[in-house]
Amino acid sequence: MATDGKLLIYAPVPLYRQGDQLTLDDQACHGLALWADNFAQVTALMPVIDGQGPPNWGPLDRIGANAARIRIVPLPGAWRPDRFLRALPAARAVMATEIDRADYLSFAIGGLFGDWGAVASFMAHRRGRRFAVWTDRVESDVTAQTARAPGPWRPRLRAALTHRPMAALERAVIRRATLGLFHGKDTFDTYAPYSRNPQIVHDVLVGAEAKIGADDLTAKRDGAADGPLRIIYAGRAEAMKGPLDWVAALAALRNRGVDFRATWIGDGTLWPQMQAAVTTAGLQDCVALPGFQSDRGALMAALRDAHILMFCHKTAESPRVLIEALMTGTPIVGYQGAYPADLIAANGGGQLTPRDDPAALAAAVTGLARDRARLSDMIARAAADGAAFDDVSVFAHRSAVIRRFLGR
Repeated sequence: MATDGKLLIYAPVPLYRQGDQLTLDDQACHGLALWADNFAQVTALMPVIDGQGPPNWGPLDRIGANAARIRIVPLPGAWRPDRFLRALPAARAVMATEIDRADYLSFAIGGLFGDWGAVASFMAHRRGRRFAVWTDRVESDVTAQTARAPGPWRPRLRAALTHRPMAALERAVIRRATLGLFHGKDTFDTYAPYSRNPQIVHDVLVGAEAKIGADDLTAKRDGAADGPLRIIYAGRAEAMKGPLDWVAALAALRNRGVDFRATWIGDGTLWPQMQAAVTTAGLQDCVALPGFQSDRGALMAALRDAHILMFCHKTAESPRVLIEALMTGTPIVGYQGAYPADLIAANGGGQLTPRDDPAALAAAVTGLARDRARLSDMIARAAADGAAFDDVSVFAHRSAVIRRFLGR
């Protein structure tokens, strides 16, 4: 594995600052360590917010042994137009220095004001530097979904006014990039027409040890022969994830006489509405909404224990939880999309149904609940589809693509 060269990335995961201490999300710390496995030096531009971070934000020493070869350069968290314009001159000066120092450039994009990845991309283009853009979802599509979703009027109005300019910015940056690194087929299909060199990549932050072993897979298949169907999902309760569709599908499942136990792990703005929908449908005895889970080991154990991961994604995005489910031998059953279809294309470790149709999703899940031999077979197929993924492999692949196309 090559480890020479200096890599500069922009990662939109925010740092939180209290006094002189910076904290960062535990998965982002792991991601930085994986980048440093592949390059001699990694510099990460990241937005910074003053205050205490969420529960899974911690000190940077969690990066581990690779921390000595990683530099983190904070940029202002400036997502309001006035703050962005005030911060722009100083931020540009910082980014210019880092762009000139680096051998390889890769910038995450998504947003409008405060999207330092887009700013860095335009700067690199004007300097005649090769660079990559990376994204795991179509941010403008997510914002358009927010504009249409129920909720307070101010965020919906802001989303309605910004999603089209966001789409124009995304395309302008991608057209100028030497390389497009698009996580998942949905994102690839959306952006490939605007990219000179589009590449499908994946983003996984769990290791090979998370993959279900042969003995555990046999036990899981045997255990799926009877009893309540165990259903799971993990992610934020936001409009793009379709949490209310998820509850509606479970209500339809109950009406079909299926015995199940379902859990949605995660919080979010629609969590109270989910809770109300569960109560209204009378599902309190079979649906659990435990909220956010900071323990990744516990989350992976919950995925491994489930019979299916049921999802209702409404936008062009590439959630890692689908790959993580496959790695644990849990079939993915949910709304049609290019990303999940690509993940299960080789072995058929899941089933997809029309988007925005909870009744059709409930019908598909009912079929699996009543045909346990097919469910057992699908569990084996899911494990086969998940076998290709782990954190070391996907970061090595992305690093190899960067080296191939972005050398000076």
